[in-house]
Amino acid sequence: MSSASSTNLLPDSLLLNGREFRYADIQQYPATAPADLNGYEARVLDFVRQWLNGAQEFMLPTSGSTGPPQLVEFRRAQLEASARRTGNYFDLGPGERLLVCLNCEYIGGLMMLVRGLERRMHLTIVEPQANPLALVPPTALFDFAAFVPLQMQAMLAAGHAPRLNQLRAMLVGGAPVDYRLAEQIGALTVPVYLTYGMTETASHIALRRLNGPDAGPAYRVLPGIAVGQDARGCLTVRADVTNEELITTNDHISLAPDGQTFEWLGRVDFIINSGGVKVPAEKVEQVLEVALVELDLNRRAFVAGLPDERLGQRVTALLEGPPLPATQLQQLRKLLTQRLGQYEVPREFVFVPEFQTTASGKLDRGATLRMSEAVDE
Repeated sequence: MSSASSTNLLPDSLLLNGREFRYADIQQYPATAPADLNGYEARVLDFVRQWLNGAQEFMLPTSGSTGPPQLVEFRRAQLEASARRTGNYFDLGPGERLLVCLNCEYIGGLMMLVRGLERRMHLTIVEPQANPLALVPPTALFDFAAFVPLQMQAMLAAGHAPRLNQLRAMLVGGAPVDYRLAEQIGALTVPVYLTYGMTETASHIALRRLNGPDAGPAYRVLPGIAVGQDARGCLTVRADVTNEELITTNDHISLAPDGQTFEWLGRVDFIINSGGVKVPAEKVEQVLEVALVELDLNRRAFVAGLPDERLGQRVTALLEGPPLPATQLQQLRKLLTQRLGQYEVPREFVFVPEFQTTASGKLDRGATLRMSEAVDE
């Protein structure tokens, strides 16, 4: 526990968008609610009210990044187990300060709330936006926080690295960390962990260090989580956070013999079948990402298999923003041709003005693909 925060009194209130709400009043919500609450604030306070009053069941939506959003039912004990596991791992204690800037209507942000409430931490909650540190006073100090990569990019671009380095530790998750951001995170002194998890596992069940001497490609499974592989080589999870039910994912992994660490290889449902050749879309995306950085093209991109009369599916790269000049596109093709197999090189480049995202801030591939079709018409 940090010495600066350990002397603080235990909290009897939280801060939400800069306003203080006492827990005793929240328990009587909505009778005690101010008239000018916005919708997000009302939903956050309603969850806190349910938690403080001992609610035992909760319904949460999945992110919708790989399919239509679905509701998942949780028992209170599952959320408590997840909060306890993370709290123990990072030694989060009473009186420490937690910044909650993820969307609390989804598992990532909601579990930050639960961790703060269960560990009796000071909660500062701000409505999700690209640069959450812009919403809190420059003098505000925090011990622990979690961000999505988009927020990390915005905060670092705004020069907030010194403020981030004052944290004891922080999490990054909800979307892949690209090559350029990984380099910037590597320069931070605060321990940064990439999370692996999903709604069905009540947030993360494994962590990968992104900076410092312990950085590496493997995720370390948190204590008490049993993982394995199915016949496809995909990750399976069973633990108290899944209510002891077996969760089978579509994430292809390489599992170490000790069963405690694994490397993520990609999603089996992101395989493109092009002319009978199976092309892993995420492998192509990683190479494309590095090539864009080397050419100093600050663009988001992803790879998909679009329908093709002859091949069945053709490997297609979708790039955010206006079309590249012919010379830059030629340079990009050349780099990809040098680094990818013959059938892995994108046959087409589609430019989309702006990628679509889900309500939880993740890339919505399906909606972006539909937009690209509209752009092409």
